[in-house]
Amino acid sequence: MTQHSAKHLIIGGGIIGCSIAYHLAREGERDVVLLEKASLTEGATWHAAGLVGQLRSSRNTTRMLKRSVALYDRLADEVGMQFDWKKVGSLRLAATRERLLEAKRLATMARSFDLEMEIITPSEAKELFPYIDADGLEGAAFIPSDGHVDPASLCQAIATGARKHGAQIRQGVKVTDFEITGGRITKVMTTEGDYEAETIVLASGMWSRELAAKLGVVVPACAVEHQYIVTEPLPQPELVKGLPTLRDPERLVYYKPDAGGRLVIGGYEEGTLPFGDQGIPGEFVRQLLPDNLDRFAPLAELAGQVTPVVNEVGIRQVINGPIPYSADGDFVMGWAPELKNLMLSTGFLYGIAAGGGAGEMIAEWILQGRPSLDLWPLDVRRFSPHHATKAFMYPRAVEHYAHHYKMRYPGQEAEAARNLRLSPLHARLKDHGAVFGSKNGWERPLWFAPEGVEPVDQLDFLNPGWKAFAAEEHRATRDGVVLIDQSSFSKFELIGSGALQALQNLAVSNMDKPVGSVIYTQLCNDQGGTEADITITRIGKDHFYVVTGSGFGVHDADLIRRHLPEDGSAHLVEVTSARAVINICGPKAREVLQAVCEEDVSNAAFPFATAQEITLGAARVRAARIGYVGELGWELHIPTEFALHVYDLLWQAGQAHGIRNIGYRAIESLRLEKGYLYWSADITPDYTPVEAGLGFRVHLKSKGDFIGRSVLEAQKAQGVDRCLCTFTADDPLPMTGGETILLNGQTVSVASSGGFGHSVGKTIILGYLPTDLADQRDFELEIFGDRVPIQRVDGPLFDPQNRKLKA
Repeated sequence: MTQHSAKHLIIGGGIIGCSIAYHLAREGERDVVLLEKASLTEGATWHAAGLVGQLRSSRNTTRMLKRSVALYDRLADEVGMQFDWKKVGSLRLAATRERLLEAKRLATMARSFDLEMEIITPSEAKELFPYIDADGLEGAAFIPSDGHVDPASLCQAIATGARKHGAQIRQGVKVTDFEITGGRITKVMTTEGDYEAETIVLASGMWSRELAAKLGVVVPACAVEHQYIVTEPLPQPELVKGLPTLRDPERLVYYKPDAGGRLVIGGYEEGTLPFGDQGIPGEFVRQLLPDNLDRFAPLAELAGQVTPVVNEVGIRQVINGPIPYSADGDFVMGWAPELKNLMLSTGFLYGIAAGGGAGEMIAEWILQGRPSLDLWPLDVRRFSPHHATKAFMYPRAVEHYAHHYKMRYPGQEAEAARNLRLSPLHARLKDHGAVFGSKNGWERPLWFAPEGVEPVDQLDFLNPGWKAFAAEEHRATRDGVVLIDQSSFSKFELIGSGALQALQNLAVSNMDKPVGSVIYTQLCNDQGGTEADITITRIGKDHFYVVTGSGFGVHDADLIRRHLPEDGSAHLVEVTSARAVINICGPKAREVLQAVCEEDVSNAAFPFATAQEITLGAARVRAARIGYVGELGWELHIPTEFALHVYDLLWQAGQAHGIRNIGYRAIESLRLEKGYLYWSADITPDYTPVEAGLGFRVHLKSKGDFIGRSVLEAQKAQGVDRCLCTFTADDPLPMTGGETILLNGQTVSVASSGGFGHSVGKTIILGYLPTDLADQRDFELEIFGDRVPIQRVDGPLFDPQNRKLKA
């Protein structure tokens, strides 16, 4: 068998794989080899519709798509090939008042993302796209830098650029199997021989899941059917050429101008079909699926309302092809946690729009250890193994597909594949009126409906009904005693003689504290960016208990495991399912806990930031005096089988004190008042702990070197260029995060978090400012297109001396 070698081996010759090859080679990497089992573009790229839109709900995803546009702007000159890139802008119609609110929210977000987007009138929209029926429209949004492109020609142009920079593209070479040694892929077996490579990139679209299964790797990427039509030429076909792309989310359809005066019309209907759920049939090379006009008919009818002219022209062609998808409808990118040298880049629903930027990000990830943009919303480590099961992935993908354009209010939850991971308290909390949300498969209480109120989430853009109930839960926490089911925390035990040294290398805080210490700390990258925000309890000389957020377990465990000693002297074991967690907190928490506890829980016997084993009823419980709401409290980590027993004891003991359950919506307002931060929003790999105001957790004197130390040391000594600030407004504002912060009419920041603090009576906003602006007081916040005054204040607003926390 012929032997081959490469430094970087890319599997898949669609737009994503070609873009990765291009960017690696353009950075000067040699021995970049791309393998394609057929010919380039012949999976899903060739039949893609070709819209290039940039605005997404994530700031950095939007920035990544802007890089796609930057590549498409310059590529033709660079490679000497045209690929029909038309930067004609995109138009988004608002057919109802709610849709106009949605568009204004998106425009505010776009401003904070430095993307030009303007709200225009119905008549202005009709000037841009004369075929629309503007009667009844409330308005529209226009992004001038969006456009459309011929997908196959674009992919070929990118491939030409990759070859120009030295990459090799080998077509007609099929990957058949892999060999793994010591946690690395050491051999890739193909129809033309075996390959060895330092890095393997899986960019094989709807085939990625099947290929990854050969490696024992979980890839929650799949495919579903997607249809669009190409019309016959329209009247006045000369008008079509310069049209922008068009989306009408209320009518679920999109449009792209096509050659010869035709329109491409597609959409996202109910009940699309999974593809490949029983295996991809045959080679499926440049194939389409049978037309399903019955399923497309409702979209055609809606398109006839948007552009009545299409009722007068015929259908030239129907395209029904499988498109990549994932368990949450977004991309699957990053290092596979199961292996040391497998990079994933798959599940691209809008791969043409993302292709240029995604290839650049993956190249940075490989060459620099991380992309220059924090891409947590796209990181494969946001998924757990259950996300890749057929029982979860396909129903959730079909639901996400149907909701692609449907109105989605802030906080709206998926409905498919629910009730998978249930706390031992689930039934009891349901009886108490819990309205549940889903996080990493866990059902968690969002808020509790009082007697007489239907336990169904009450959502709205401006004034969702749940806020009144969460406000009562907030006040109960500040004034009395409450229970919070936090069993969904991700929990791990780090054990072994090398455990302490591993943590000292990873954490910014000194981890060599006495047994029983609870240490809040951050794990950073080489640039000082915050990769994890966790709590670690030392429960033995060589034994640590690590707790992180429900959705961060795979990410944080992978980060820790990649830095464990090679000699096997430390092992990380997940124990999430072994312990339920009840947080008892509030000024009356000690009275209730002491009533059922055999041990002394006074302040002297059980100080803040310590942990002990205590006895509650018949249960031995790991209690940690720590929390996330800014009140006296304990996290009770309970053997799962005893959780209901402990809950009932506390509930009964608390009746005399007005004990209540609270949900995660109340936690959000409580933590904002206290200035507590949330990883992935307020602190991310883009920001250091010092910039985030957590410099007090960075211990330079009491420990030696650790990852990111040199950057953090310089920042503590010399100061930072930006810092996280707190702002307030007197009135309740419909905050969701992502709003624009302005000074003298100029965008200076984006809200990382925001909400109303019911104890302080103000809206609280967090956002980073350049240090030279951090002494200014008066700013503005743009929200739903309106600007309101906000003031920068010194935070936290609630109990800044921690008297209640340490009572």
